[in-house]
Amino acid sequence: MMIAVLHKRLWQGFLVSLTALGIALPFNVQAETPPPVIRFGSPAGFAKSGIVGGAIVGIANYKGWLDEEFKNDKVRLEYPTFKGGAPIVGQALANKQLDFAAQGDLMSVIGRSAGLQTRLILPSVKMANAYLAVPTQSSIKSIEDLRGKKVAYYKGNYIHLQVIRILAEHGMTEKDIRSIYLDPASTAPALISGDVDAVFGATDMLSLRDKGLARIVYSTRDKPALTAQSGLLVRDEFAQKYPETTARIVKVIVRTAAWMSEKENRAEVFDLWTSDRALRNNVEEDYGVNRPLGDKVSPLMDTFYVTRYQATLDQAAELGLLRGKKFEIEQWFDRRFLNAALKELKLENYWQPLDAKGARAK
Repeated sequence: MMIAVLHKRLWQGFLVSLTALGIALPFNVQAETPPPVIRFGSPAGFAKSGIVGGAIVGIANYKGWLDEEFKNDKVRLEYPTFKGGAPIVGQALANKQLDFAAQGDLMSVIGRSAGLQTRLILPSVKMANAYLAVPTQSSIKSIEDLRGKKVAYYKGNYIHLQVIRILAEHGMTEKDIRSIYLDPASTAPALISGDVDAVFGATDMLSLRDKGLARIVYSTRDKPALTAQSGLLVRDEFAQKYPETTARIVKVIVRTAAWMSEKENRAEVFDLWTSDRALRNNVEEDYGVNRPLGDKVSPLMDTFYVTRYQATLDQAAELGLLRGKKFEIEQWFDRRFLNAALKELKLENYWQPLDAKGARAK
């Protein structure tokens, strides 16, 4: 009984902080009853990691912090993963098989345009890099050398838009290459066998390099505008029906991001992100040693994050990838839960916002 009373008083204190921020969330002071099951979806195979739920939610799950938050509630937390990647995650959201989902910028924008009723409430991970790998004996040394070559990548996924942007930066389009659709599992065999001349991919390309099976001739490191972003979505219906529960979840995730951002936890974060030692080193190399991990896992919807999502929406519309009308990014982004969590946890000035170019704002 005393625990229940204490929980209610703590929650009422949280509501006071919401009011102080001028946030008009549609719920009363009396604590709501959470749903019996809360489902967090994500693509399968996150860097061969032992965590489930995605880059940040997965760590909150592994550490037991989400379980701790709901230990006094009759709630079961589930973390389904989907081998089909972001498109299948989107289908699960549309079918109401998920309540929350980590999804990349391109597919989530396409889903929203198609009428999928979601809110983007937090960044998941920022600045995901792309790499161009070629066979070790290949004559390809630059993006320009790809003209007329067979180039494989996962079309319809976030890497697709990155490829288009990379080509554009070098005065090229997809018409200048022989683009081939391959999922990540098929790219390595195709490259090794010579069926394709080059492959665009993520950190798995570094693994091919380490095995002596490929050379890396290009990456988006130090080019934030060419990286991909992802976010945590919540179904609009869930957020409306369970706003307190949504706020509690966001608070746990923000606290997790703060833990991940601490310098002394950096090595453990990379260890948790992958259970394979070689891949762990690749993931750390991918992000670089000279930039705080907090820039990558920051929950701030800063200028960089908003700018990149706007660019994704604009480019998807231009390329005819949208299945509906364009929409207002700011109306999709819902900062209320994040702002309340930052205030409650006294983390409003913890992370440095990034400017439109991905540099720390001065």
